[in-house]
This record gives sequence, structure tokens and C-alpha cells, in this order.
Amino acid sequence: MYDIAIVGSGPAGYSAGIYASRYQLKTIIFGKMVGGTTSEAHKICNYPGFPEITGLDLSVKMYEHAKELGCEMKFESVTNAEKIDDYFKITTDIGTEYTAKTVLLTIGTERTKLSIPDEDKFLGKGLSYCATCDANFYRDKIVGVIGGSSAATMASMMLSDIAKKVYIIYRGNELRGDPAWKKQVLANEKIEVLYNTVIIGLEGGERLQSLKLNRDYGGSNILPVDGVFIEIGSEPNKNLPEKIALKTDKKGYIVVDHEQKTSIEGIWAAGDCTTNSNEFRQVITAVSEGGIAANDIYKYLNS
Repeated sequence: MYDIAIVGSGPAGYSAGIYASRYQLKTIIFGKMVGGTTSEAHKICNYPGFPEITGLDLSVKMYEHAKELGCEMKFESVTNAEKIDDYFKITTDIGTEYTAKTVLLTIGTERTKLSIPDEDKFLGKGLSYCATCDANFYRDKIVGVIGGSSAATMASMMLSDIAKKVYIIYRGNELRGDPAWKKQVLANEKIEVLYNTVIIGLEGGERLQSLKLNRDYGGSNILPVDGVFIEIGSEPNKNLPEKIALKTDKKGYIVVDHEQKTSIEGIWAAGDCTTNSNEFRQVITAVSEGGIAANDIYKYLNS
């Protein structure tokens, strides 16, 4: 019987594991991949104490820290968490069952992809899903931003402070999202919006060199770029929350209170999968939510 079962092996999960272990709680962490999607970040330059570190290196450091303090690690996916009396029966994808007094979901989100050839090939080699993480590597270079929502316009404004030229490539005929961001984008001389435009291909050798468009631009449908940022949204992992009937918002994010409690007693949630942190889904906010959840679980078990 574990005191806490943490479902998800990203920053929120490891942070919670570190705090839970220091509280002397018997802790187990489930996750197929060390660090989750954080491990895919080419570089992270905004995590305190690490001016520059790869997502994988930061993830491994968190994993090792949690493990050193006594967290048990299982490279399995949780398929169900069934409440039985005052404990939970945890079932994984290989059919193994575990029991725990409390459950913490740190299941993160999945970036919406373009679903075109070579997208995975160029990931970290000119293609990124996180402008906040990777913008600094494109100083004085030409970049593209795919999307037309607030996420895309915010990313474009941030990139315009660093890059030489920013193209927003959007399939619609008008930018969506926050009017203030739209106004700033349209007034920025370094940003050019290509409306009614869709990327149909990625071209390059070892690194991305150009984008193939569905229409001509400047006499060609090939747009040379040094990098491209995909900002067409992300979705929370919904399978487990739906299966155990947790309350979520209309987008599928788990509704939590300021202590990270969910709608079911004994289950907490932390990180990108929740409605907290003002929707600012970063490593630092995930780590914070994980620590808060572990602290509240400690109080709950001791009461």
C-alpha cells in the first residue's frame, strides 16, 4: 500500500515525488518516458539555476533526484484508478495492480501536430513546439510561426525581439485571439502574416531549411526559414480523467482548487493537465503545482 501514486513522469510528477519523499510518504511514480514531453525540448533557458539545459538533461536530473530520495519508479502507463473504500486500486497497461491511499495525476498535455511528413525528423532540428523554450536559438535568423490564435501571436511577438524576420503562417483570413496581441503583431515591421496559407511540406538536410506552402509567395511556394514554431494548440490527455469521471473544463483540463484537489476525494492533479497557474503551462509552474499537491496530500494523510 503506497501513500501516494503519482501518474505521470514529468516535472510535476517528479517535483511531487521529491516533496512526498521528504515528507516520508511511500511514493510510486508511473510513466513510460523520463520527463514526458519536457524531455523533447531542444533547450530550456528559463528554468532557474540552469541558464541553458536540454529538456532531457533536466528531466534526468529530476528523475535521479526523486529516485535518490526513495521514490519507486515504474515505466508503465496507468489505465485505471478505481476507488475502493478508502484506497485506490491502480491498474497499468501490463495488467499489474497496485494500491494507494491517494492519487496524483500529472498526465500533462500533447501538442497538436501538423501531421505532415518529416515532422518528427526535424523536431529539435529547426522545428519546435515551444517558442518560450527555444526562441533564443534563432537570434538574427528567419523563423515561421504556424497558427493564428493568441498563442501564435504571443510567440511571434517574443520571437520578433530576437529573430531578424518572423512569418506567421495561418490558414484563416484573419488572426484570432486577444485583440491587443493582434494589434501589436500587425504593427510590428519584423512580422509578416501569410493568410490563407498552409504548410504542406518540410524541406532540409540535417536541419530544416524551408517550408513548402500550398500557394505561391513571392513567385515560389518554397519559403526559406531557419526554424519554425508550431503554435496550433495542445490538448490534455483525457482518457484517464474521463474513465474515472473527474470534473474537467470544456477543453478537458482537470478542474482543481488552490490545493490541487480534484472533484474526487483522494485524487489531486498538477501540471499542464490542470486549470491552475493562469494557463501558463511551463516547467516552473508544473513543478510548483506538484509541490503544492504533495504538501496538501501530506496534510490530508496526517489528518
